[in-house]
Amino acid sequence: MRRALSLAANGPATGLNPRVGCVIVDPDGVVLAEGWHRGAGTAHAEVDALSHLPAGAARGATVIVTLEPCNHTGRTGPCAVALIEAGVSRVVFAVSDPGRASSGGAERLRAADVEVVGGVLADEGEAFLADWLVAARLGRPFVTLKWASSLDGRTAAADGSSRWITGPDARLDVHRRRAAAGAILVGTGTVLADDPALTARAADGSLLPNQPIPVVIGTRAVPADAAIRHHPHPPLLYPGPDLNRILQDLHTRGIRSAFIEGGPGLASAFVAAGLVDGYLVYLAPTLLGGGGLALGDIGVTGIDQQRRLTVEGIERLGEDLLVIARPLDFPHAETAHTETRI
Repeated sequence: MRRALSLAANGPATGLNPRVGCVIVDPDGVVLAEGWHRGAGTAHAEVDALSHLPAGAARGATVIVTLEPCNHTGRTGPCAVALIEAGVSRVVFAVSDPGRASSGGAERLRAADVEVVGGVLADEGEAFLADWLVAARLGRPFVTLKWASSLDGRTAAADGSSRWITGPDARLDVHRRRAAAGAILVGTGTVLADDPALTARAADGSLLPNQPIPVVIGTRAVPADAAIRHHPHPPLLYPGPDLNRILQDLHTRGIRSAFIEGGPGLASAFVAAGLVDGYLVYLAPTLLGGGGLALGDIGVTGIDQQRRLTVEGIERLGEDLLVIARPLDFPHAETAHTETRI
């Protein structure tokens, strides 16, 4: 299963389709074929793996796949049917498919007398598919909130200057994570104050191959000469303040992950609305004091209303620290209301 997860990582990190990997082994555990999903409209991982075998070679084999085989016809046929027709005897998967139309593959396989085992390395599978699962279950992108601050929680000095609180290693990590996101969100205040390009860049300043779509939220106009106007993708402009509607619209555009970079007003609004799925907090070993806090009002008036998080990891980046956290109620368990695979 871990090999299947590593294969899944070859697939595209953006778009509405999940990254899925598959390994087919014979009764002695010898690997017969491997495959992964390369994006919407291409063969799903199971069919991709089967395509590397001659007819009849998968009969009696075990299929290990990171996501429950689909049970519907989109741009491709049902993987459950393809496995049944191939004569496999056993299917092992990590995560159940949450889609209304695409789920049910396990039941269809069992009805055809194929042994099915689900939930193998489910935690690792859920973590790997976290952004896609949120999009599939809630009909909106997985939202990551990022900020860089001093140890006392300040993102800017008293005069408003903020470049640079963290060092080059932390900044490169931010750009790497930007490149893995479908969209990057800021408020108009940040655009007017900092004139960010919102691109994902390498250490030499060149653009990385994958660029998030820039999204600006707010009622103030974006200047015609703003750096964001020169982004490889035309910016999407939303007047707000209906954050749920904005996220739903981004989902309809095929965006399954959104990266919030600023400013504190927009960040606070997303936290207060319960729309943040993950936190990336870059901490520099410095003190600024005064105002310039990373967050403003998030609706907490008493200690009993605090927004508790679970720390998933702490990384050292040069002299800085990265704290990776999530809300205590993640992953979300709501049932999908949209199609999840095409």
